Amino acid sequence: MYLPILILIIIVAIVLILVVMVQNPKGGGLSSSFGGGGGMNIGGVQNTNSFLDKATWTLAIAMFALILLSNFAIERNKGNNTPDLTNTLDGIEATKPATSTEPAANETKDSVK
Repeated sequence: MYLPILILIIIVAIVLILVVMVQNPKGGGLSSSFGGGGGMNIGGVQNTNSFLDKATWTLAIAMFALILLSNFAIERNKGNNTPDLTNTLDGIEATKPATSTEPAANETKDSVK
C-alpha cells in the first residue's frame, strides 16, 4: 500500500515543480530587472495565472494529504517494538584504560613530590 502512495507523491512533486516554474512572477522578480517588461500582458494571461495559482494550491494540498496518508500506510511491527539486543557484545573484549606516569599539564614537578 505504501509504494503506490510514494509514486503519487513523486508525481505530484514533479508536477508541482513544473507548475511553479511556469508561473509568471507577480512582483516582477528577476525578469523585470533584466529588461522583461511588465507591459507584455496579452489577453488571456490573467486567466492563465489564475489557473496556475489554483493548480499550485491544489497540488500543494494534495501533496500534504498524500504525505499524511503515507505515514499511516507504513507497515510497522504490531508486537514488540523493543530491539533485540541479545548477544550484541559477543566477541568484544574489555580493556583497561592506559595509566600515565606523566604529571598533569597544570601540575609542576615540585607539586608531584
